[in-house]
Amino acid sequence: MRTVRSQARRRVDVELVEQPRLLLEALVRGAVCADVLEDQAEASVIAALFVDPRGVYANLPGVDVWGVERDARLYQGPHPVVAHPPCERWGRYWNGGPSARVPRRKGDDGGCFESALASVRQWGGVLEHPEASAAWPHFGLTTPPRGGGWIMADFAGGWTCCVEQGAYGHRARKATWLYAVGVDLPRLRWGRAPGDFVRLDEGFHSIEERRRAVKTGACQRLSKRQRAATPTEFRDLLLSMARSVPAARRLA
Repeated sequence: MRTVRSQARRRVDVELVEQPRLLLEALVRGAVCADVLEDQAEASVIAALFVDPRGVYANLPGVDVWGVERDARLYQGPHPVVAHPPCERWGRYWNGGPSARVPRRKGDDGGCFESALASVRQWGGVLEHPEASAAWPHFGLTTPPRGGGWIMADFAGGWTCCVEQGAYGHRARKATWLYAVGVDLPRLRWGRAPGDFVRLDEGFHSIEERRRAVKTGACQRLSKRQRAATPTEFRDLLLSMARSVPAARRLA
């Protein structure tokens, strides 16, 4: 009987000694798991630069929105980016078109495109701009073929292509050039999207000519907000590209 009591007492003593150690190990494991989960969540964050803070990128989990108020030119990482720098001064009507009342300079965007380009090159991700953007030749980027397909854009690891956002839900064809660095390059819906689309550019020569066409129903108009909008499916495509940036590049 005495032997049984001694053995029971030893078991109790061992448990009293072991419990704090086991508890400490559990706490350490829990802290490590929490750190891992936090690191994984942090690694999946994408910075959406030069976007409408009330647009399609707003309130998405894992998306850090940089609108006008935050000034995306100040972005300093460390997350991969999806960049939509302003295009007004780089497009076909960079001078404002027939309705312009003040002189404008081509490329005068306050350094937005240059900043977006630098962010994509440093942190990885993708930049979107209209087809025929004058920013491509200005910054030495190769013009992509209209029919689609990724080609080398520069000697900084960049790739470029042309794709129509109409193939992803936009009401207009909205041919778009992409510039990507450090991402998995997906096969997109190349070429002319099937279906009927609203034209973004009717090629009018004056304000009055445009007004007459709208008044008579000769053309259908999209608002400025509708023209600039990014379809949800296209947004998700760009985010998935940015999320494919390797973790090693994010920590570089």
